[in-house]
Amino acid sequence: MGLVTLGLPTPRQLRGRWAAFAAVCAAGRRGGTCHADGSVWHFDDSGGNWLDLHHLGAGRAVLVGHDHEYSQTYYGAAAEYFDEEETDLLADAPDWWQPVVQRTLDTGLYVGFVYGFDADGWRRTEYGLDDGFHSVGLPTLTVERTRERIVGFTRTTPGLDGTAAPQDAIDALIAADADITEEHVAAVIGKGGPDAVAGAAAGRKFLTA
Repeated sequence: MGLVTLGLPTPRQLRGRWAAFAAVCAAGRRGGTCHADGSVWHFDDSGGNWLDLHHLGAGRAVLVGHDHEYSQTYYGAAAEYFDEEETDLLADAPDWWQPVVQRTLDTGLYVGFVYGFDADGWRRTEYGLDDGFHSVGLPTLTVERTRERIVGFTRTTPGLDGTAAPQDAIDALIAADADITEEHVAAVIGKGGPDAVAGAAAGRKFLTA
């Protein structure tokens, strides 16, 4: 069947947006929703749907995740448990995808999608099912979506008193490309808002991958 090429942003393009959203999440004491842990970038929707981007070095990355409502791809133990036909998410995939998937399965999580990135861009196994990637709702796929989620997330912070975060401050936070300062975060969440120090520290963790 071969692999399908995907029109997704590169990890390098995602970094500034992902770090910016992680910063406001951490500032609002919801860092578990979006964060970097070493070479892994995490996002979840707080409802059991999630994805992780694993940086493997040498320009390679693997993105894995699952949406418990919309992933129609059943892989491994999930196919057996739900008595569904298995979708082989690693069919025709390079060998370096498999260890990331196995580590994820070993934690007891189900996997609905596996995308690999290298010099050929993002690719996945060919199948005609909804794998749940888009329904997980990663906000960093575009700058516009990142802005919208940051505005929505920060609107109720004490420092903004119900007003929208300034777009120029949001854009500066994204443009920092993970080299985020306390001032970047404070400009978005307002004076007297949540913990800008924690937000900046969470954003800078994206520099390590």
